[in-house]
Amino acid sequence: MKTLVWDKSFERDFKQFVKNKPELQPKLQHIFDLLAENPFYSILHTHKLKGKLSDTWACSVDYDSRIIFEFVRNSETKEEEIHLITIGTHDEVY
Repeated sequence: MKTLVWDKSFERDFKQFVKNKPELQPKLQHIFDLLAENPFYSILHTHKLKGKLSDTWACSVDYDSRIIFEFVRNSETKEEEIHLITIGTHDEVY
């Protein structure tokens, strides 16, 4: 199981996302649980990004909503963590 690390910008984007789409809040906890357990579950549709976001990955929350993240190694524990960067609609995050 990987640790999810929330970036400051992710926290801000998350609050705005939940404000705009409150019906997705229950589903988000499930998505976070799946992401921490195995970021490559097929239901997440995880994929590597290209271009200016080439070091990051995306997973789906619903049809039009995405979470952008990256895998990072914690310098103290040497464990791989998932650094959550942003959340929003497809057009907002790409």
